[in-house]
Amino acid sequence: MVGVSEGQQPPAQAPAATRTRVGRPLLSLALASMMDEVHAHSGAVYLLAADEPVLEMAVMAGLPRAFAAPWERVGLSAPIPVADALRERRLVWIGGEEDMARRYPRIAVVLPYPFALAALPVATPTTQYGAVFVTWPGAHAPQLSDRERDHLTAACDRLAVRLERAVQDNRPPHPEPDLLSAPLLGGTAGTLGTVEAARMVARLPYGLCSLDLHGRICFANAAAAELIGKPVSGLLGTQLWAAVPWLNDPVYEDRYRAALLSQQSTSFVALRPPGDWLSFRLYPSTTGLSVRISRARAVAEMSRAGTQPGGAPSRLVTISQVLSLAGALTEAVSVQDVVQLVADEIAPAVGCQALVLLGSRGGRLHVLGHRGYPDPHIVERFDGLPMTERTPGTHALTSGVPAFFESREQLERLYPLRQATPDGFAAWAYLPLIASGRPVGTCVLAYAEPHPFPADERAVLNSLGGLIAQALERALLYDAKHQLAHGLQAALLPHSLPRLPGIDAAARYLPATRGMEIGGDFYDLVPSLPLAAAVIGDVQGHNVTAAGLMGQLRTAVRAYTAVGQAPEEVMRSTNRLMIDLGADLFASCLYLRLDPARGRAVMARAGHPPPLLRRADGRVRVLDLAGGPLLGIDASATYPTTEVDLAPGCVLVLYTDGLIESPGIDIEDALADLGQRLGEAGDLPLDELADRLVERSAATEERLDDVALLLLRARE
Repeated sequence: MVGVSEGQQPPAQAPAATRTRVGRPLLSLALASMMDEVHAHSGAVYLLAADEPVLEMAVMAGLPRAFAAPWERVGLSAPIPVADALRERRLVWIGGEEDMARRYPRIAVVLPYPFALAALPVATPTTQYGAVFVTWPGAHAPQLSDRERDHLTAACDRLAVRLERAVQDNRPPHPEPDLLSAPLLGGTAGTLGTVEAARMVARLPYGLCSLDLHGRICFANAAAAELIGKPVSGLLGTQLWAAVPWLNDPVYEDRYRAALLSQQSTSFVALRPPGDWLSFRLYPSTTGLSVRISRARAVAEMSRAGTQPGGAPSRLVTISQVLSLAGALTEAVSVQDVVQLVADEIAPAVGCQALVLLGSRGGRLHVLGHRGYPDPHIVERFDGLPMTERTPGTHALTSGVPAFFESREQLERLYPLRQATPDGFAAWAYLPLIASGRPVGTCVLAYAEPHPFPADERAVLNSLGGLIAQALERALLYDAKHQLAHGLQAALLPHSLPRLPGIDAAARYLPATRGMEIGGDFYDLVPSLPLAAAVIGDVQGHNVTAAGLMGQLRTAVRAYTAVGQAPEEVMRSTNRLMIDLGADLFASCLYLRLDPARGRAVMARAGHPPPLLRRADGRVRVLDLAGGPLLGIDASATYPTTEVDLAPGCVLVLYTDGLIESPGIDIEDALADLGQRLGEAGDLPLDELADRLVERSAATEERLDDVALLLLRARE
């Protein structure tokens, strides 16, 4: 049954006279008409599931459904064109092979062929019903024409209205048979048109075959049978790579897929044992392929690894699924990323409705994450369970053996205690996650209905378990390093800012999003007597070495301030210390001695970005301070000081260069923009002002540098 996503109350129904009954099959007719209008050669309609944020393929046209096997069920949050189109309510256009590889690399890994694709939402202003995609051969223009765009948009709008009427009439649409030509197995005359044409083909010295869209042989002449070494009767109705053992290689089937999807001729050379090389040339159309087979020349120097006989004809579909999901899991960084990707990518692909990732620590079971359970407490009660307890999760984790339970009765027969903790599901797969030869966890897939697990499905699930295990092992290591880095960073930066007489202060720190998310940016307030001090600095690098040196510099500045050194002396002493430490890193620094009673501040600068000063009347200027070189370069360097006005109501903005440096943006423009935002928001409370000044950096997905910000406002 189709699911809908409603944003608000639907508009009133149209008068009965203007409404039309929806015919059957609704989806197939709409898709065929849409493809015909824009001359697309394949397409599919997806419907939103009724009870979960998943798009399910309802009908496909022009190509076998096996081509789209990894995406028959996709999570609405998955980075897939149809999901993006519905989620963002816009047309998604992929202009070719390079565009696909850049924007949707997971799809490009599975279908690395030249073709263009458009995906559109099927939705009314208030309700989402699903999405559509259509494809064109690689020869299509890199841009979608206005005519094509208008036709597709109008067709999807019409389909949404028809779906709305169908739902209102209590006739929700269901999946429909795919639109593919039926195979022709009636012999040469029926395939080629006339008896004379068939005779002509039979007399040709090279082999000819005709394949339907599924790759099944509809016709083969005598020369083809002789070259392949199999009678015509043994070829008709079979897939070429399935009927001939030495062609049973995914590489050869890939050429068939490439020809159909791109509608461009493809070819390959294969070795017929013991030593005959044959050339296969595939000529596609929208109804199938013609294959020319001949003896290959000048291939004596070619060598191939031996083909592996056997294997099911559908194994390439399995390879496609594994490739797509493997590409998704390589993007996972943290454990929660793995959980989310398994929920978004793997759960829809295998048809389960819920999942749990389990791990172990200290001899106890730990729930790393879960999705799909109506009552999360049912899952969370297993957190902290001793590994000695007899449960399917602990057994899979400790034994490394997968377990499949097709029904509740099967599970409770082996684990009677499960009767006391029903989770509302009816079938389960417990997949041990083995990485680097050791178990790292268990993935539990739960199904709402009893679910058989045939041998081929168990093999696929075990393969997916291996991929999940590798991603989880990386994620667990990353999370451990991440926690260590953040703990170190938190220990080196002030836990809170001290209260200073006559001065309000606020600070923010954002780590770089690359590396260990730890860096050398620092700030501090020193409530020394008779005058307090403030400092901000930046040690180059984003690693533990930079963070350690930053902690030493911060401690040194505090010590030199406490003994009463003047600002220029604090900078000179810190510079000499950094050189004495023998570090290969440099640091910028800005040091202030604050005198709010006189409304003044004395500053010394070592290669640091200039601060901004906002006066009480709202005017903002960049303080062009005298200064010296970066710390750690020249032991004899001097650092002249500058005295600036700090009257009541003035705001000083001290920052590191990560706040104003972005790829492709001029620093002067970025500094001017920062000054404008300071002028507009400078009267806000300091904490709100600090958030306003770093909001753009905080929203950036990739920060190449740390960001530190320290705000000082003289109280009136």
